[in-house]
Amino acid sequence: MANAPLPFTLSGVVLDCPDPRELAGFYERLLGWPRVQDEEGWAKIVPRQGGTGISFQAEAHFTAPVWPAAPGAQQMQVHLDFEVADLAAAVAHAVDCGARLASYQPQDDCQVLLDPVGHPFCVFLPGA
Repeated sequence: MANAPLPFTLSGVVLDCPDPRELAGFYERLLGWPRVQDEEGWAKIVPRQGGTGISFQAEAHFTAPVWPAAPGAQQMQVHLDFEVADLAAAVAHAVDCGARLASYQPQDDCQVLLDPVGHPFCVFLPGA
């Protein structure tokens, strides 16, 4: 018989990057979330209303993932999904903040963007 699961709370997702402060700044502008940790090699932002945040960790040997995946290239291990009310406005805002639209888009109601260091993230409409 399996033991009852222990109580776990997801406190954040961590993205490796060359400069945590710089990448945290991008996501601060994108999401409007405040930075709650800022130290050498580490930064964290969280939603104003609380909940799961995003942390950024320095990785000296960071290699940006390739989107879409390609044999022999650095694979994406995880990506962030953000639901938005207006897809075109969200994409424009993300680009203004420093993202770039990925050249490959698999569907119309979801757009794949790349953050300043190349992590893919998606913005999508409710129900998509």
